[in-house]
Amino acid sequence: MKLAILDLGTNTFHLLIVEVNRDRTFKKIFKSKIVVKLGEGAIQEKYIADVPFARGLNALNHYAGIIEKHKADKIYAFATSGIRSAKNGKEFVRFVKEETGIKIDVITGNREAELICYGVRGCVSMGDEKHLIMDIGGGSTEFIIANDKKIFWKQSFDIGASRLLESFKPSNPIINAEVKRLEKFLIDVIKPLEKALKRFPVKTLIGSSGSFDTLAEMSGWKFHRRDVLKNITTLNFNLDEFQKLHSLLLKSTIQQRMKMKGLIKMRVDMIVIASICTNLILNRYKLEKMILSKYALKEGALWQIISTFSKTGHRKLQRIASHS
Repeated sequence: MKLAILDLGTNTFHLLIVEVNRDRTFKKIFKSKIVVKLGEGAIQEKYIADVPFARGLNALNHYAGIIEKHKADKIYAFATSGIRSAKNGKEFVRFVKEETGIKIDVITGNREAELICYGVRGCVSMGDEKHLIMDIGGGSTEFIIANDKKIFWKQSFDIGASRLLESFKPSNPIINAEVKRLEKFLIDVIKPLEKALKRFPVKTLIGSSGSFDTLAEMSGWKFHRRDVLKNITTLNFNLDEFQKLHSLLLKSTIQQRMKMKGLIKMRVDMIVIASICTNLILNRYKLEKMILSKYALKEGALWQIISTFSKTGHRKLQRIASHS
């Protein structure tokens, strides 16, 4: 059976096509991402503006052709914050169904956090120790406290990098007063997380995909002069290197970041915000370790879909192909 998984984020639309065997192992057939930036220009008004609306439709028309070419048996499409919070999100979903036949499931923030956790479990071995998972999206950021067996707490906050960028409009480069103002805002918003961490203490932060991929790749080129993410799905960050990179990003202009190796164009404007959010979590809660998980929502959705094919589920994704 061939399955197509679509993760429709605020900034990026992802497509994963896999072939699932009878024993529930799978082989990756196709993987792609398209930058759509649904929140561009109107995310604070909770609206998908005309240009990003069209970009999103074009991306899904393109993906529909690829899915048809690969003759996928089933399509699972999950929409997150950008569509979930938009006043015309339902209109977008309707247009997609009419034009492509793809039915989009607009999931809640809690459901999004749950699927992210499942994806991370397929990549990082947490054992019995509680970890804090953080996924910085464009529209929202999810926090999950979990181990390999249980989710102890989870919540989605409307503090994605695109949303914060539109709201705070930092200088170029960002100035110290703006950093302090952003941090103060974040501390106030994530008070539920603070309470949860007192109840469920952790020592390790797991950064899920997206911005954390970029931070890891930038660190690799900056400090080791190589692509440290090649053929791997997880990586232990060197926190000293992260702090140096964070300091560099705070002082950098957009023009300087455009030339930084490992920083893709779509994240040039958002990576400073993401780094500030990450640095705040590490320092405020005195975390001792940070790990990258390249698996996130789409892999978590795949795990859950496959696990429903029989009565007994697996805690780990079974992979018969090379790591993505």
